[in-house]
Amino acid sequence: MSWLLTLPLRLFWKLSFGKKVVVALCAPVLAINLAVAFFGSSVVFPLSPFFLSEKLTALSTYAAHRPRCLLGGHGDLEALSAKAERKHGLPRGLMWAIVQTESAARPHRISFAGAMGPAQLMPGTAALMGVADPFDSFEAVDAGARYLKQQLTRFDDVALAVAAYNAGPGAVRGVVPRNGETEFYVAKVLRHFASARGR
Repeated sequence: MSWLLTLPLRLFWKLSFGKKVVVALCAPVLAINLAVAFFGSSVVFPLSPFFLSEKLTALSTYAAHRPRCLLGGHGDLEALSAKAERKHGLPRGLMWAIVQTESAARPHRISFAGAMGPAQLMPGTAALMGVADPFDSFEAVDAGARYLKQQLTRFDDVALAVAAYNAGPGAVRGVVPRNGETEFYVAKVLRHFASARGR
């Protein structure tokens, strides 16, 4: 059995110098992306060189969160969303629509870009909103609602506020950006929002 554990190392030493360099450079990227895919329930290209810093931040935050989560658990995301909507003056069902679209209501979700938790807060946004643990459902949903309220106040339009939540407020210039992602994201959130309001 020990031969099986040493096999990768033995194979590595048989490679030419150039191939060793390629393997040495790709291994950390591969490890980061596979960890995000496994722990964050995401689809990530294994050799993606994008957002590595954000992914590392997300993975370390997840590692710190997990022991607390095992003891305390997570609240009902729909109820937390409704509470945050009332607290921050959002239309009923809007934050729940964001949570459904962003994370499929999974508190441990990590995106291919390193966004974290049920509200899918990027590390910079989490820091801006004063969030210590974006995987903590209570903290994340409240911060997501505060951020969404800021966008709604700024744009005075639900579709534009949702677009700003996804693409960042700088990308929204009076219309929903057509960048291959945001226009589909907004349509999906608005479908969930209409469904939530219809109940």
